[in-house]
Amino acid sequence: MDIPTNNRQPIAGQHFQVAVIGGGIMGMAIARECARAGKRTLLVEQNDFGSGTTSRTTRLVSALRVLERNDIAHAREMLRQRDRLVRERPHAMRPSHFLMALPEGGARSTMSVRAGLWLYRRMAGSRIDVSGFEMQRKKLERALDAGRRWSLFEYEDAQCEFPERLVAEWATEAMRAGAVLRNHTQVLGIDLAHGRARGLALRDWHSNREDKIEATCIINATGPWADRLCQRSSIKLRRPMISGVRGSHIVVARFPGAPDTGVYCEAVDGRPLHVLPWNDQILVGATEIADNSDPGKTVAALDEIEYLMQSLVRLFPKSRLSQNEIRHAFTGIRAHPYEPNTEPSKLSWRYAIHDHADDGLARMLSVVGGSLATASAAAEECAAKLGIRVSSAKMPAAIDGDAILPLVDRWAGELAEAIGISEDSAHAIVEWHGPRAREIARIARTGVEMRAALCPHSQHIVAEAVHAYANEQAMTLGDVLLRRVPVALGPCWSESCSREAALRLSAVMGWNDETTGANLEAFEMERASFLRRPRTGMKLDAAAD
Repeated sequence: MDIPTNNRQPIAGQHFQVAVIGGGIMGMAIARECARAGKRTLLVEQNDFGSGTTSRTTRLVSALRVLERNDIAHAREMLRQRDRLVRERPHAMRPSHFLMALPEGGARSTMSVRAGLWLYRRMAGSRIDVSGFEMQRKKLERALDAGRRWSLFEYEDAQCEFPERLVAEWATEAMRAGAVLRNHTQVLGIDLAHGRARGLALRDWHSNREDKIEATCIINATGPWADRLCQRSSIKLRRPMISGVRGSHIVVARFPGAPDTGVYCEAVDGRPLHVLPWNDQILVGATEIADNSDPGKTVAALDEIEYLMQSLVRLFPKSRLSQNEIRHAFTGIRAHPYEPNTEPSKLSWRYAIHDHADDGLARMLSVVGGSLATASAAAEECAAKLGIRVSSAKMPAAIDGDAILPLVDRWAGELAEAIGISEDSAHAIVEWHGPRAREIARIARTGVEMRAALCPHSQHIVAEAVHAYANEQAMTLGDVLLRRVPVALGPCWSESCSREAALRLSAVMGWNDETTGANLEAFEMERASFLRRPRTGMKLDAAAD
């Protein structure tokens, strides 16, 4: 099979009607919307699509925090958009039951929580089967600190375990609508002339080539980099556009008594905290620290990791957790619309579209804030502000939560039969790729080496990685193993897994030893930079008292 690994056509000197800067969930939604409207669209991303804030979140699609701030209108809109995503992407967006565990005398009153959750249920659209949920409730009660009295509440939310995969799907749809996408391409500057934005100066990091393109309209969707991009391009702002908030998480191994359902609780200082089953591990987060530093260099501070671990140990003292259970920590900076002198926990979760005509610069917008739930709505509004007529997408037919699993099971059964792999492997592939698993099946049928596991511990196969290189703009091993087929986020992954995956890929991609070694070295550096192992010496005993 002839596998294209770098099929990027030259774009130097070309003119685009819309140029989007930033390949996270927001930028990709905008590029997809503009391309679907028939506009010649370019999207450029300095690293890889979905590798910034999108991949460093708590991986929830929730409006509960918004409702807590009494922004009922925005919470209702987020839930409407959440349910739309569940209907459109049943393999990627899963409605699930959650438990809220609040200690007696905590920061939230039982009466207000009960009223808020009643309203939340009334506003939410999807419903799922509740059978067996009482068992989860009793399990959590047994695992919690027995020395305190707890109030437990149940509610429904949605989890997007791998938003990186959603970005990859939207990227494919944007390309099929005619968009040109360039990852690993830095914007050196925005070309300004006669009071308007006219184009971009670019550097392709793979070819190390610098080019210029022209654009009728430019959209800055770089999230926490939005102000920095303007500064680099000498665009004068009347005031900053973003308030940056650092959110750090830890991932720990599953422990005795670990919840099988998401838990919303209070940290040691009363701030909200999530403890989530994720990818056969437990995800804990997030902190909220004001941070307007370079988003590409931010890391979780040691006191943040201690704070998260102490909160977890306080909640589950019987687990006898130690720092050795921390597999890694990761962090990112969320860009909220600028609100000076506002605590991070009180910043708005709404998105804002800044028209730079107010700064004396026409035909350029910056989009700040928002979330996975509101990315599509922001994209439609952004396109409308540029005079692009957006088609009113018909809401997909409703899929009840308890119908999603049988749907995924059916797809998996078809895949297993089509290419002769185990149903477990087929199920894992469908959960990440949905209907596009059929494209992977075509690749898998070309040879037994395509059906081999990426590593001995994984259900995911080489054909998925080959599909990423051929059809999803993957350029590096990190693009594949951390985002398109994110097996390297799993609990099994080690350096030996990395070597095994690189060797199995080299055999089908035609890499020589030098190319394989370079890919492997670059991947290990990227993974270590993203998923950091905390330093030793943390004090957890006091948290368990």
